[in-house]
Amino acid sequence: MKVLFIGGTGNISTSVSRLVLAAGIDLWLLNRSGAGIGVEGRAAKVIQASIHNEAEVESALNNHRWDVVVNWVAFDEADIERDIRLFQGRTAQYVFISSASCYQNPNPLLPITEETPLGNPYWDYSRNKIRAEERLMRAHVEADFPVTIVRPSHTYATVIPITIGGWDQYTTINRIKQGLPIVVQDDGTSLWTLTHADDFANGFIGLLGKKQALGEAYHITSDEVLSWNKIYQLTAQSLGCEAKIIHVDSKVICEHDQEYIGTLLGDKAVNTVFDNSKIKAINPSFKAKVAYEDGIKKTLAWFEGNKDHQIIDDNTNALIEKLIRL
Repeated sequence: MKVLFIGGTGNISTSVSRLVLAAGIDLWLLNRSGAGIGVEGRAAKVIQASIHNEAEVESALNNHRWDVVVNWVAFDEADIERDIRLFQGRTAQYVFISSASCYQNPNPLLPITEETPLGNPYWDYSRNKIRAEERLMRAHVEADFPVTIVRPSHTYATVIPITIGGWDQYTTINRIKQGLPIVVQDDGTSLWTLTHADDFANGFIGLLGKKQALGEAYHITSDEVLSWNKIYQLTAQSLGCEAKIIHVDSKVICEHDQEYIGTLLGDKAVNTVFDNSKIKAINPSFKAKVAYEDGIKKTLAWFEGNKDHQIIDDNTNALIEKLIRL
């Protein structure tokens, strides 16, 4: 199987790239930097080009034909229009990486299935992904474009999956290590699903080359469900520390920093539990195995292994200090 990943070296896609290579699949990466990836003596072939330069990509693709193309870095309808032009007739399957934040918000009926309506009034990111999905499904119906849609939820490996002062920041982790108070949204009891990228990869690989996946959407998540209080407590415990939690209403947080409107009100402040029956039906071997208490240790070891990863943001610290004084 000949597979092209546009991107392929990010937080989620690195785990998938490694698993695909280990499975003996002929993996190609298209990216601007020319970054490659290898595992156990196997390496991806690299096409160095910017996906945002259509003429450059058209030239670089030359006469290639693919069994699967996966775009890890498509975010809106314009990206999809470009990809349809580039890959119609060049691939037997095109996989769009959407987002589980596209599901109905607020108050989705739980558990969430792929039939849950889409709609997110709080987050442009999600609305853009929804429009991209809709364009792809029109192309599938009208022009037989061979699309499969995948909706990851909160997936981590080289990011810290907490709500304030995490992701690519080390701010909140540093506060925990110093014994300082941290902020958790609302009362911390809302339910959430965190998925390690290695587990996502095991589900995702089962979609590649599957004709029955064309015209379909799948989410791929862990079945472990935790409260946000528990997530922060497990994170602190992995550091040998205790989380000194201050609860602040999500709307109050967003009033003080509107950048959190999407990621909190449009995502992490909402109870989120998934039914993974659909991905398990097409990939019966899929089972998420990485418990958060184990996965976060791997993630923090990655951050601890390189001081360049330990970004402490003064603005985030100032926001946290402001919120805990309310």
